Amino acid sequence: MKQIEKIASSKNFNAADVGILNELGDYTLKLGADIEIPGKVFGGNALHTTGCEFSLQLFRPGNETGFMHTHKNHEELYLFLKGKGEFQVDGDIFPVREGSVVRVSPAGKRSVRNNGTEPLAMLCLQYKSDTFNAEDASDGIISNEPVEWR
Repeated sequence: MKQIEKIASSKNFNAADVGILNELGDYTLKLGADIEIPGKVFGGNALHTTGCEFSLQLFRPGNETGFMHTHKNHEELYLFLKGKGEFQVDGDIFPVREGSVVRVSPAGKRSVRNNGTEPLAMLCLQYKSDTFNAEDASDGIISNEPVEWR
């Protein structure tokens, strides 16, 4: 089974490589003894994230999530990186493609499928709902230090 590769790390960062989009199909996510999801990998552990979890998933043509799901506390943001497919939330079905972004609240019942002819690649960010505020929007601090590439 394919594993995420560590690139670099230090006090203030961690970097990893999951491979090119077409290689996502080499991953298998095991959820207990009975459930395996082909083409999916979670990356939060590899990067030691503290504010969100993320997963990358590749759906081959004709593949789908295979189940509906909700969350107790977490909102999800789906970013489609390649291919075409359909997304379903609470019975509403709509097309998604490279460049589509979908936000789903915790209670939204969701699922994804690839009804296209090419692989569908997706990045999903999962984070606690209702935690970002106006103060957070101005959290960035621009340094006066020049950028130097060695």
